Amino acid sequence: MNLPKLNFVTALACTLLIISCKKNEKATNISSYNETESHNMGQNCMNCHKSGGDGEGIFQAAGTVYDSTLSVTLPNTTVYLYTEQGGNGTLKHTVEVDGLGNFYTTESIDFGDGLYPTIKGATISKHMSSPITSGQCNSCHGVSTSKLWTK
Repeated sequence: MNLPKLNFVTALACTLLIISCKKNEKATNISSYNETESHNMGQNCMNCHKSGGDGEGIFQAAGTVYDSTLSVTLPNTTVYLYTEQGGNGTLKHTVEVDGLGNFYTTESIDFGDGLYPTIKGATISKHMSSPITSGQCNSCHGVSTSKLWTK
């Protein structure tokens, strides 16, 4: 079989194309109020935003928040991670929910033996009664448990 010979320019172009498609795992990628650049609402963000994944940055915590109908995302709310149930104990981390209802962060989070999430909306706060040791919120919520919601 005769394969075409690549010249230097063609080889360089192919190399640059491959390099430009590789995502930056060390990128800082943190949601904030009113931003509208997130995507894939309701999906497990860590399917892509993980080591070796296609997403920009490795997420430590991420998910989607809905309103009480569970069909419309709820923007500009806040997710808190505490050391005790019900929004008690030490606040370890805060993540803003963006303008599309997604939250995510590449900031380091020490889950230790577990942290207790609280989602605060405009009128109520919802507390998770069991601790989490992973921030892959949409891996359970919306799959095997109710979607995350508040109002």
